[in-house]
Amino acid sequence: MTLHPVIDRVTDRIRARSAQTRAAYLDKIARAAREGPRRAHLSCGNQAHAYAAMDDKADLAGTNKPNIGIVTAYNDMLSAHRPYEHYPDLIRRAAHAAGATAQVAGGVPAMCDGVTQGRAGMELSLFSRDVIALAAGVALSHDVFDAAVWLGICDKIVPGLVIAAATFGHVPAVFLPGGPMPSGLPNDEKARVRQDFAAGKIGREALMAAEMASYHSPGTCTFYGTANSNQMLMEFMGLHLPGASFINPDTPLREALTVAGVTRAAQITRLGNDWRPVSAILDERAFVNGLVGLMATGGSTNLVIHLPAMARAAGVILDLQDVHDLSQAVPLLARVYPNGLADVNHFHAAGGLGFLIGQLLEAGLLHEDVRTVAGDGLSLYTAEPRLTDAGLAWVPGPRDSLNDRILRPARDPFAATGGLNMLSGNLGRAVIKVSAVKPDLHVIEAPARIFDDQDQVRAAFKAGQFTQDTIVVVRFQGPRANGMPELHSLTPTLAVLLDRGLRVALVTDGRMSGASGKVPAAIHASPEAATGGPLARLRDGDRVRLDAVAGTLDCLEPDFADRAPIPHDPAPSAEGMGRELFAAFRAHAAPVDQGAGLVV
Repeated sequence: MTLHPVIDRVTDRIRARSAQTRAAYLDKIARAAREGPRRAHLSCGNQAHAYAAMDDKADLAGTNKPNIGIVTAYNDMLSAHRPYEHYPDLIRRAAHAAGATAQVAGGVPAMCDGVTQGRAGMELSLFSRDVIALAAGVALSHDVFDAAVWLGICDKIVPGLVIAAATFGHVPAVFLPGGPMPSGLPNDEKARVRQDFAAGKIGREALMAAEMASYHSPGTCTFYGTANSNQMLMEFMGLHLPGASFINPDTPLREALTVAGVTRAAQITRLGNDWRPVSAILDERAFVNGLVGLMATGGSTNLVIHLPAMARAAGVILDLQDVHDLSQAVPLLARVYPNGLADVNHFHAAGGLGFLIGQLLEAGLLHEDVRTVAGDGLSLYTAEPRLTDAGLAWVPGPRDSLNDRILRPARDPFAATGGLNMLSGNLGRAVIKVSAVKPDLHVIEAPARIFDDQDQVRAAFKAGQFTQDTIVVVRFQGPRANGMPELHSLTPTLAVLLDRGLRVALVTDGRMSGASGKVPAAIHASPEAATGGPLARLRDGDRVRLDAVAGTLDCLEPDFADRAPIPHDPAPSAEGMGRELFAAFRAHAAPVDQGAGLVV
């Protein structure tokens, strides 16, 4: 197949931009790898401490069998992570059957953004990614592991684990998913109930019933938000086994895939003949493939922040222009809520990632010549796993969509572009996702209302202050200001205004949820207001134009450039709910287009 010229050009640009940082990274990994299997260099006392609690001490002390480290984000508050409770026992059994050993290296925190939306705890959310990376680094610092399996699914967890895996790039890594919960209340019905509650049409009892019917069992939430976008990325980037992402929890196929993942981890260590360090998998081609998958599926805007952070950990430098250029070249092939009515179970049944990867490969929109945990070549990921009488097998995936309202071939896409666009102008650079926004809302010019937090927006709504077309600006929501929380709790409010016939958009230096949908939202505005960015110069009534077609975001007032920015007051986010522990993160966070983190 011939690689699409935009994919080729963007990849070459990233490769050139990253030449020095990638070379330094690979040199660091090579130095670590030259020491060979790690346990051989530990003293007897060091090893005795590491194996004291284990039943298989002799195998561990012999250092001839690979030892697999388990890094787990298990807790039973995240439905997606609840299935991980019993994975360590299964992994140990699978490792023994594969001639290996396994130990839980450590646990990492995992917070649920669905619980903290609109609350003070959400201001810890983005930085939890860096805490996860740090905690995983501590887990692997014992230096007794020949490979690692990584148990994590949700929003910041997978990016944090990938950052850690890349940092320990000489250690092979296999990511083991848990799968989505079975379908519950349809996502569009859930959204309608939320809007009815925001409009005062129903009470809290009806709202609670709808939410509980939607989020109802172990497994990932079924809408296509950040968690499920993460799972897509792990396949497109070659860190899952093929077809592993969207198999429901507690099923025989799910267990078989977990066992197969552990077996594969044992096979790709330095002790065998197919060493596959994660540093060789996570190169610029893998990150381009991940971005292409994000565009083709209409995935979460949060990954526009996370992917640069993950890439930097592997010495690869991404820029927002790369995201924009790829989006213009990659067609939208999937309609999954909030970009459609289907959920991820319906998406998987319609052909899922195997069909999608096959279509994108045929169109020259993916790098096929990559290394993955499954083997060489991304075409391996067009197959789907099946349980046969002989056990787990991979069979050719569907070549035709089984539901063209959910999945389309590349020759007949839902839209010609991925719908994730960069905006730039005198209000800085921002990102907008238009795949779920009606075309007549792609351009909005209106007076601005300026708010410094989302509570002020809700109060203005309840007071009936939104009576005309408005661009709602919520500033001081960037990483330096308050940790860059998601503002998804504003979605029902703003959606009500749209339903009333007003033309409304959001502009913010904060984030929206991976499930953000029909409200046009220019997010991740950079430079952020807290560092004197242009949003800090806006005033109520300023005429603002958001043009997702031309890719512009501007204040139209003639004196705008001459204004001084208003200063940021850090006091509201300085303490309470653990926020005081994250002062150093806020003070030193990187710009959002570099990943907004502290670790890299």
